[in-house]
Amino acid sequence: MNIRPVRYDHPDAVKLNDQVQLEYAERYGDDGDVTPLDATMFDPPAGLYLLAYDENGSPVATGGWRNQDGAGAEGYSKGDAELKRMYVVREARGLGLARRILAALEESARAAGRTRMVLETGDRQPEAITLYTSSGYTPCSRFGHYREYESSRCFAKPLARTAG
Repeated sequence: MNIRPVRYDHPDAVKLNDQVQLEYAERYGDDGDVTPLDATMFDPPAGLYLLAYDENGSPVATGGWRNQDGAGAEGYSKGDAELKRMYVVREARGLGLARRILAALEESARAAGRTRMVLETGDRQPEAITLYTSSGYTPCSRFGHYREYESSRCFAKPLARTAG
């Protein structure tokens, strides 16, 4: 697998975003995630967007982070990096891609001076919740676009710098 940075509006990123939106709609019976996003939110050094490609060059996984510094009344804290659009196509699940992308995103956010990674997922995504809790994320107060939704589950992980 080859994991590389791309822009959020890269054609392969758009393709996987369309797929994840269909999965959200299927799981929640709605129009998918309508959180306002644009490509510039993920541009370094204020963010990063990654795509994983299989040996045939097909995009199979994605994820990104964006800077959130106490944005308005949405519940973010100074130093937050928000994880967005973590997704692995069904055929590539179980290969550890989400965990690899998550680790790369955490390292990037840490290097950019972010102090906490936060994410919002939903109660109908148990696989995501398992990934995050097994990766050191703990429940936190709700934030972001879906903070008023009962199905929303928010998690955070400190991005402590390691000695060295």
